[in-house]
Amino acid sequence: MNKVAIIMGSDSDRTVADKAVAVLAEYNVPYEVKVISAHRNPDELDRYIKKGSEDVSVIIAIAGLSAALPGVIASKTEKPVIGVPVSGKLLGMDALLSMVQMPSGVPVGVVGIDNGKNAALLALRMLNLTLR
Repeated sequence: MNKVAIIMGSDSDRTVADKAVAVLAEYNVPYEVKVISAHRNPDELDRYIKKGSEDVSVIIAIAGLSAALPGVIASKTEKPVIGVPVSGKLLGMDALLSMVQMPSGVPVGVVGIDNGKNAALLALRMLNLTLR
């Protein structure tokens, strides 16, 4: 199934997630939205990645500050992960740099700060590749 999961590290990231949701809804792509912190809920995140995301093809991970969420997810799945850094005290640069500096073998595609729309558009392109 070509479903997209949108995972936020905190409910305060909802406005960024809403941008992604609007695009996916416009294109009638199934999606689900979850709030699961890599730091506060690591066991719940593990369970979701192992069992809850079986029908998911692409994961959009939205996080600010240390922005560990996309990298943690990418280290536990072979599915494509798109990181969306969220602006904060350092204008989102801390989150952006955290996401793009992943070690070799743990890829995370990263879009611009607060750019949930581009994350969804990239997910659509990835899904299109699986349809060919």
